[in-house]
Amino acid sequence: MENNQPIIVKRVKKVAGGHHGGAWKIAFADFATAMMAFFLVMWLMTVATPEQKKLISGYFQDPVGFSESASPYVIDLGGTPTPAPDRTLNPEPQDEKSPAEDAQADVDKLQAESIAEEVERERLELLLQELQNKVEENPQLQNFKDQILFEITQDGLRIQIMDAENRPMFASGSARLQPYFEDILLAMTDTIAAVPNKISVSGHTDAAPFVGRGGYGNWELSSDRANAARRVLIAGGYDDEQVARVVGYASSALFDREKPLNPVNRRIDIVVLTKKAQRAIEGGQSDAAEPPADAGSPPAAPAIAPPATRAEPLPGGQLRERLNIFEEGVLQFDQPAE
Repeated sequence: MENNQPIIVKRVKKVAGGHHGGAWKIAFADFATAMMAFFLVMWLMTVATPEQKKLISGYFQDPVGFSESASPYVIDLGGTPTPAPDRTLNPEPQDEKSPAEDAQADVDKLQAESIAEEVERERLELLLQELQNKVEENPQLQNFKDQILFEITQDGLRIQIMDAENRPMFASGSARLQPYFEDILLAMTDTIAAVPNKISVSGHTDAAPFVGRGGYGNWELSSDRANAARRVLIAGGYDDEQVARVVGYASSALFDREKPLNPVNRRIDIVVLTKKAQRAIEGGQSDAAEPPADAGSPPAAPAIAPPATRAEPLPGGQLRERLNIFEEGVLQFDQPAE
């Protein structure tokens, strides 16, 4: 039996839906832009310095004045001038240090000074050791090592050369040096001159009152003896500019206070000064030597000193002949006319 059933073919026509529009894309883009701006602001608030935050605040408070006086941008990335206070209402940012930073700066300064003082002390200790070695190695100085005393003080390295019972450094009652004392000073000149520190030379006497002409006593005698020692150092090649002070103390600073007449009280002190002691001496001298200004007279022109040159050492005989100018035992002063 034949199958005569018809074949039915269904054709489905697909029709695409209508266009819905792209408004959602614009909304999403706005949202993404807002989120990016938000995170950018959060990042800027995290990394910005206090000064930059002040500038940002000033920009929004007074954008016209800010843009005219400096950068038109909210955050200055460098290369533009600082806002002028007279062109804007914004206060100029000040670089204020916190108390912690000030304290740290003070600590660093103290540490630097401490290190400098330690280095200077080591230098003076090396100088002390070298002088002691020179006394031990020099046969001529070994005979007088009991009269030479070295010590480190707060002012520097002090070298004390003292009288012995039967071996004075100067002629009695005068500033005329004995030959052996000149030899001691000349032997130590080169070693002392090897360091850049300046020196102070002081003279001391015992408590015995000076017997001589009126107006000349232990104060004048101790000063003259200190200056005589200075002349020996200069004649031995020491730079005169390195002498910070020459002073006489008479019997005001006795070495042996229990025995004021002890010969050790008659001595010459040479102090290799620390920088701190040198500044104290030079500061006091400049304040004392500065005369009061006279409003009615013009200031005097400063005197220009010639450049200092280091003296060449003289032969022994010529040196003693040149140094010993106290032939009569006491420096002669001009008598006032009656």
